[in-house]
Parts: sequence; C-alpha cells; structure tokens
Amino acid sequence: MAVTGFVLPAEVWTNGGGREGDVLVLTKPIGTGIVTTAVKRGAPDPEVVDAAVASMTTLNAEAAEIVRSARPHAVTDVTGFGLVGHAREVAEGAGLRAEIDLAAVELLPGVRELIDAGHVPGGTRTNLELAGAYAEFGAGLGEAGRLLACDAQTSGGLLVALPPERAAALPWPAIGRLAAGPAGTVLVD
Repeated sequence: MAVTGFVLPAEVWTNGGGREGDVLVLTKPIGTGIVTTAVKRGAPDPEVVDAAVASMTTLNAEAAEIVRSARPHAVTDVTGFGLVGHAREVAEGAGLRAEIDLAAVELLPGVRELIDAGHVPGGTRTNLELAGAYAEFGAGLGEAGRLLACDAQTSGGLLVALPPERAAALPWPAIGRLAAGPAGTVLVD
C-alpha cells in the first residue's frame, strides 16, 4: 500500500518531541487486551464487554482535534506495545525518562478482576517480559499493576506529551511526566 499527500511540516506530530517537564496525558482507558482475552474465554459481564467495545470503536479523531488545540510536543497511539512500551518510545525520542502514575490511569471496568481470574493475553505477558530491559515498577504495584501497564491495546488512546499549563486545558488527567533520567526508560509507580 502507498499513501501520498501533503502535510505542513509544522503540524506533524511525532513521538520524539517531548521535553523535560512535559506531562503525559492518555485519552482512553486501558485494559482492552485483558477484556478481549476474557471474551474469547466467555468470562466477562456484558457491561465490561460493552465498555471495551465502546472504547475500541471510538476513533481518536475527536481526541486528536482537542489535543491539536493544546499544541503537543509529542503524540503516539497506545496499541500492541501497551502503555509502558509506547511511553518508552516517547521517552526515547525525547532523550528522557517517562514516569507513570498508574493510579492516575483510567481503566476499563472489571479489568482487575479479569486479571485475578487469569485472563491475560500472551502479548501482554510478552510486553511485561520485554519491559524488564527498560522499565522499573514500584514495589506496591504487584503483578496485576505491572500487567495492566503492559496490556497490549486494540485501538488505544493517544499518549500526549505537553507542558503542564496546556495539559490542564485538556479533558483527561495527567498520568505522568517526562523527567531527567536514562533515555528511553520508564518508571511505573
């Protein structure tokens, strides 16, 4: 497939423009990998499935328009590498460390219970294994928190890096920040 077109260079978003002190904002809840694995096993309640389907079928177009008005430094979509894997890309592109407050990250309903019941996709487990090379997880997170942070997403939200004063105008909470530290590393606490 080939795509041709025109773009204004000043309006191109990359995952490499973050700056020290930028906050990280995520535009959708996480947990789609866990929910879809549970669906394959016939486990989740209809409300849990409905929430996941609503998230996955909501395009990022509206969120992108809102983010555009805030003039972000870096943007990426959170998909198969999970939140931690995509935060790593933003941190690496900025030459900084990403710090994520998992308690600030919105979760799909029921995902913690689904993890406890063993409904974790292989891709999420692989992401967690690979994260051992670049991520540090707070001791209080436990296995469930680490798996959530690495859950492979389908049609995940936008992970946005921008100055705190501009992030405050967005309808999503800050979930972390870019800080000095080894480039491309992630701290999840």
